[in-house]
Amino acid sequence: MHKNSAEIHMIAQEYSNLDRIDRAILHEIQLDARLSNSALSGRVNLSESACLRRVRRLEQSGMIRAYVGLVDQSSAGYPDNVFVQITLNSQQQDDLAAFEAAVRQLPEVMECHLMSGEADYLLRVIVSDARDYERIHSQHLTRLPGVNRVQSSFALRTVTKKTEIPVRES
Repeated sequence: MHKNSAEIHMIAQEYSNLDRIDRAILHEIQLDARLSNSALSGRVNLSESACLRRVRRLEQSGMIRAYVGLVDQSSAGYPDNVFVQITLNSQQQDDLAAFEAAVRQLPEVMECHLMSGEADYLLRVIVSDARDYERIHSQHLTRLPGVNRVQSSFALRTVTKKTEIPVRES
């Protein structure tokens, strides 16, 4: 989901207006999005109706984007992470847009970041093993529009992986 500058400004404004209770709601929902409104209101010491109003306001403002279930990557058959640096032939807007549209279509690419520095993009690709990555590399990554160079690094072990965004006082 891409946001335009007006949407980003509105969310930033909303963030600056968060109080202690809003931050507590965001914390609790990030820990367990399946909490009932009744349980959530108890955890943040608010009436159920006031809690529901705040949650709906946070949803409407874009602070809460979605509610998701996190699937265990290894249990789903993808125990390995490969971090891939990709350099394109050109950094023209059309070339970047073509690459980005194509990379979004690859289901094993879990993250793609436009970077500063030597490489243009950094990807996190999930794979079952080295052979699976070899397939993705040869059949997909090297065939993405404008790719000049692909440099891959297998993660040996995940030390920490967080899903909770810290919600600080502004």
